[in-house]
Amino acid sequence: MGSGELQPNTMSSSIQQEMERDRKRVEKNLAVLLNGQKGIPARLKSAMNHSLLSGGKRLRPILVLWTFGALSNSKNVVSAESALNAACAVEMLHTYSLIHDDLPAMDDDVLRRGRPTCHIEFDEATAILAGDGLQALAFTLLAQNGGPAAGPLVQCLGHAVGPAGMVGGQQDDLDSEGQDVDARLVRKIHLNKTAALLAASLQAGAILANASDETVQGLYEAGLQLGLAFQGADDVLDVTGTTEQLGKSAGKDEAADKATWVRIEGLEEARVRTARYGNNGLQGLQNHLPKVPASEHLMALASLMWNRDH
Repeated sequence: MGSGELQPNTMSSSIQQEMERDRKRVEKNLAVLLNGQKGIPARLKSAMNHSLLSGGKRLRPILVLWTFGALSNSKNVVSAESALNAACAVEMLHTYSLIHDDLPAMDDDVLRRGRPTCHIEFDEATAILAGDGLQALAFTLLAQNGGPAAGPLVQCLGHAVGPAGMVGGQQDDLDSEGQDVDARLVRKIHLNKTAALLAASLQAGAILANASDETVQGLYEAGLQLGLAFQGADDVLDVTGTTEQLGKSAGKDEAADKATWVRIEGLEEARVRTARYGNNGLQGLQNHLPKVPASEHLMALASLMWNRDH
């Protein structure tokens, strides 16, 4: 890294403990929220449970919670419980996308989070419906728990996962397989497919805390940079990691001739680019967060998004 760049924060044991604590909180609340739903056919609920409660880092809901915590004050528009429910809704959106990404018509994968993918464990049609069900439930929960901020909350996450966001990024990703691609197209795909929802997680936490428009926008822009770094790390790990480390099939990007930084720039340049985006994101967070311990924890988590081995 060059001079003047932010160095990644070291993940202290206390931060790791907080992450694990909140991961368990999210995991427990996800089970309560899903299993409390009435009228879902048993097989469909089992499929939704299979993918939603299969572990994982729970990065996106923790980003919501820690941003909310860093900006929390007496002007909050929702309670801590509602913020947790909204954070869980973000995880449902993420899980829905994973179910659909893994389908034979998309990335055609058999392993996710160390377990058989939803269409392998059940069947393709049930997997499609499980993803659809999680998406619809997520927006219901956002509307129910957003209070006065429900409209902006639904709008920001709807845009992040919609046709000009995650879904559009997935289409561009599919269209680019085996085609000549350049850095501009790869950046567009990564922004929409991955970075948009990560940025919206920070944005959602700020909205729930009734932060200023300037803060909400600043954190969103920082989140886009961090999201690019997160996907850059994924590109690198697909080449350098093992299936056991990743919890999904290693080497899939190269096998499918995916549009990645590694493919167009090589491994070392991809690492340099990832670090540049990551440092830009950390600087953006620093510029828009108050100087409180919760902000330092959020910064440490942000550095982990691109300094990781799985």
